[in-house]
Amino acid sequence: MPELTVAAALENAGRSLLRRSVSGEPRGVLCAMGVCFECRMEIGGSPHRRACMEMEGSRSDRPESSIESLECEVAVVGAGPAGVAAACRSAEAGVRTIALDENPAPGGQIHRHLPGKPPPEGARAWLERLASSGTTVRTGVAVVDATPGAGGFRLFAEDGEGNVVTVSARTVVLATGARELFLPFPGWTLPGVMGAGGAQAMAKMGADVRGRVAVVAGSGPLLLPVAAYLESAGAEVALVAEQAGLGALGRFAAGLALQPRKLLEAARYRGGFFPAPYRSGTWVAEAHGRERVEAVTVTDGANRYTLDCDLAAVGYGLVPNTELARLLGCELRKGAVAVDGSQQTSVSGLFAAGEPCGVAGLETAIAEGEIAGFAAAGRFDAASAAAHRLAAARVRGRRLAVAMERTFRPRAELAAAVRADTIVCRCEDVRLASIAAADSAREAKLATRAGMGPCQGRVCGPALEFLFGWDSDTVRPPVKPARLGSLVAMEDSA
Repeated sequence: MPELTVAAALENAGRSLLRRSVSGEPRGVLCAMGVCFECRMEIGGSPHRRACMEMEGSRSDRPESSIESLECEVAVVGAGPAGVAAACRSAEAGVRTIALDENPAPGGQIHRHLPGKPPPEGARAWLERLASSGTTVRTGVAVVDATPGAGGFRLFAEDGEGNVVTVSARTVVLATGARELFLPFPGWTLPGVMGAGGAQAMAKMGADVRGRVAVVAGSGPLLLPVAAYLESAGAEVALVAEQAGLGALGRFAAGLALQPRKLLEAARYRGGFFPAPYRSGTWVAEAHGRERVEAVTVTDGANRYTLDCDLAAVGYGLVPNTELARLLGCELRKGAVAVDGSQQTSVSGLFAAGEPCGVAGLETAIAEGEIAGFAAAGRFDAASAAAHRLAAARVRGRRLAVAMERTFRPRAELAAAVRADTIVCRCEDVRLASIAAADSAREAKLATRAGMGPCQGRVCGPALEFLFGWDSDTVRPPVKPARLGSLVAMEDSA
């Protein structure tokens, strides 16, 4: 029987509270994807481990860390749909390829599954292809630094036990995916309040949601499959609240007339949680509870009402993960990595595919991954039939992405609902009142430590941009928290 993540096992044992914050508030899982570090705790004698990323029975009894050096022609960072497609195309071309991913198994968040358990049907063909492609796949390793060098790039990664992996590659494909956009509201730090994708990820990794009463809220197409998945796993979905208005949703649906498969997919998901109500123009205004969420208040801007629940899955779309791209000097446009027709960034030999280039859906990520894999391996032929097919899929997806961004952009009322005593930086318990006088993200960081916690601004950075219009602060290595000993080892091996 597959092991569960530590977070899922604790949830099943009735323990949602995993730690206390710096001011003593109860905290539990938020993202369930290793981004927010809210679930960090001591595991196997080692502190500050992320319970959502560690498998049950994890130990940390190695006497000392090891250093492993690998070489390849193409390195792929991320083994979600885009990364898998890129690695397959590169390795199948006879090019030595290594794929690195922080999760316990390849597949990314959309195809997340327990190691040893069959992957979702939609991922099976690609994952089987990856396994037979000749790609060296290293899971459970986080790339924390990257440098360009003569003839290529060097990647520096750390695994969960503090071991260092360095990879020298001629070309690199960044398929680093995206993370959820969390917007603060009173009570959002209570255990049991998770991201929409986070709640689904927890269930996929073994958390038993049978009998749980869930409210799914926020914005974007992700809400529908999350609600359907939770219902199929035994939860009772009490409400799905979409903050976008009915008119905007209607225009978005009309724009899908040329993609009827998308409409049928949405209808199938809606049927998965029928007859639970789906409300447009509605959002969570507040979460209530002591040691975990017990109810939420929702509003449409005119009326408010409270629903009892013990799971609130709230997410406002996705934010591209661009930290490594920024570290390596890539040009960004509107918060996403800029690429050319072969998915090459502004840095020669460095490619990007999927959500780092902007969130556009599964088919687009796969198409861009294939293009990037061909190009990184030196096999991209823009005039070929395959290139034309993939380019057409990319264009369709990017048009859809523009429509999604327009439709599901968070409304101003969400910012107005944040009270002075609401925490906006979860790592450091920084409240709105103490940050409102700042003029920039840098000033807020210096005055209040906002953005200086373990998540390194991945949660509060986009929230502060929404609240105040501040751009994210600079990026520097390590782009994810790493052990001091690992950093020293990386410096010595550089």
